[in-house]
Parts: sequence; C-alpha cells; structure tokens
Amino acid sequence: MARPLYRPTPRQAACLTAIALAALSYGFYLRYQVIEQSAVGITCEGSGMNWLCANRRTAIALFTPQAFGIVALGAALLNLLRPSVVFWAIALLAGGAGIVLYNTALSALAMALLILSLARPVPEAS
Repeated sequence: MARPLYRPTPRQAACLTAIALAALSYGFYLRYQVIEQSAVGITCEGSGMNWLCANRRTAIALFTPQAFGIVALGAALLNLLRPSVVFWAIALLAGGAGIVLYNTALSALAMALLILSLARPVPEAS
C-alpha cells in the first residue's frame, strides 16, 4: 500500500504562512526603506551606529555572497530528502527574504523545490 503524501497540518500551514509573510515583509522593508534610500545610506556611512544601520550592513553582507539563496536552497534540498516543518520554516525565511533582497535565482529554485517536496511520501517511522 502506498504511503500518504507529506502535508503540513492546518496549524503548521498557518504558522508557515505567517513565517513566509514575515520574511517577505521584513525583506521589503529592508530593501525599499533601508537599503535603497540614499539618505539612510549616507547617515549609516557617516556615523550611524544604531540598529537600522546594523541591519543594513548585515543584510548587505548576507545578500552579496548569495547567502539567503544558498541557505534556502540547502534547507529545501534537505526538506526534499526528509520532509520536516523545520526545514520548511528555514527555507521560507531565507527564501522569502532572498527573493526580495537580490538573491532571486537561488531563492526561487528553493521555493520550487519546496513545492516539489509536497509530492514526497510521509517519512517512515524509525
């Protein structure tokens, strides 16, 4: 008899939806209100030692080497091999932020792998 396909429960799906929306919202905020604003960039380059400048520097340091996309792709591949809500959450966080923060190719591939992982059977209990 075939094993059923892996599906998050409704509660898990609601939490994953909230995680994805939070990642996208924070990514949009960082990109359009912090990174692309020239006034914020000038302030942070001058003497900006507040949390906004720290977030800006961290985001730039992470999206330059494609870190968001690599983390999302790694979590999505692990989720494809062994479905887990934790891997879903990590891939959604990194992929959602990566799609908005200039890591589109790897993050979109990770999202496609997440969709593909819904076709996997439920893991066997060991």
